[in-house]
Amino acid sequence: MNILSAQVGALLKAHGLMLATAESCTGGGVAQLITDVAGSSAWFERGFVTYSNLSKQQMLDVPIATLELHGAVSEATVREMVSGALVHSNAQVALAVSGVAGPDGGSIEKPVGTVWFAWGYKQGACTARVHHLQGSRAEVRAQAVAIALRGVVELLSGRAEQA
Repeated sequence: MNILSAQVGALLKAHGLMLATAESCTGGGVAQLITDVAGSSAWFERGFVTYSNLSKQQMLDVPIATLELHGAVSEATVREMVSGALVHSNAQVALAVSGVAGPDGGSIEKPVGTVWFAWGYKQGACTARVHHLQGSRAEVRAQAVAIALRGVVELLSGRAEQA
């Protein structure tokens, strides 16, 4: 995964962009992998670990109505998390991840392994998608970190094609 985080860094640096992360179920795992790369301060602005609903409200301005209507593990919430990360940082790109890592906490609508992701630009497009991951808590979290990083690569690669 260090190769993936280095690739994220190279793309951000090439575009002159900074990244912010807004993480819930990964508990800062994305930020940890990013900061494992020497020189990441040139392209990583900050990370928010917002595990509780209250922290999502306080740190990222996720409306309580969004959390009550859709829940923390939802497209609406991760989109709001991206928006909040961009508002509360100097980054131009943000990613968000929120899910049910297990082994408890799942429901019929959102079983263990359900993880929502979003990636977006400041004053630009935001993309979101859900993945249904399998495995232990640690495996779900590791897969989520990899998906979050791959999403940044996809986002920035699309930007390169549009430029």
